[in-house]
Amino acid sequence: MIYPFAHPETISVMTQFFHRYYHDSNPRHFIFGINPGRFGSGITGVGFTDAAHLESHCGIKNSFSKRVETSSEFIYEVIEAYGGTSAFYKDFYITSVSPVGFTKEGNNYNYYDDKALRAKLEKFIIHNIQTQLNFGQKNRDIICIGQGKNLKYLQELNKRYTLFDTIHALPHPRWVMQYKRKEKSKHIDAYLEVFEKLQHAS
Repeated sequence: MIYPFAHPETISVMTQFFHRYYHDSNPRHFIFGINPGRFGSGITGVGFTDAAHLESHCGIKNSFSKRVETSSEFIYEVIEAYGGTSAFYKDFYITSVSPVGFTKEGNNYNYYDDKALRAKLEKFIIHNIQTQLNFGQKNRDIICIGQGKNLKYLQELNKRYTLFDTIHALPHPRWVMQYKRKEKSKHIDAYLEVFEKLQHAS
């Protein structure tokens, strides 16, 4: 299990991040990733944010290895295209379906990759989603990062628990960077289009 919240520096940088960008009572649109990975939020505790971008884009210094994580690289290009970190985090809250991550044989392992694991996690996942939704949503629409298994699982949960109105799915940053890098600008525009749609619907 990847549990970043036991590390004192992770708690420190998370506290700085949330105080800097979320220290208010304004509602935001919710973005759900999959679960923390080894080189991104599994280290920093901040969704889709590796140690390098936490320091260079969010202004939060840290002693973690500054290895650039592919998904974080894409997300921060999207954030810059939106207007920068202050503008983006004023309107959006990034989280994940499972707040803890997993590895198997040294590689990232997603919560949905094993039916037994997914079943054991479900009550924990539902509790965490409902707790975070109570932070304050601009509306009951959410964004799902990933158009495959993460989306399917959120759709299944929503049928049973009626958590959201509409789930807007966007391609996962890793997929874009690994297979569609030459079309990256098109996918950044797709993200911005959904962001604008949600803002206008608020």
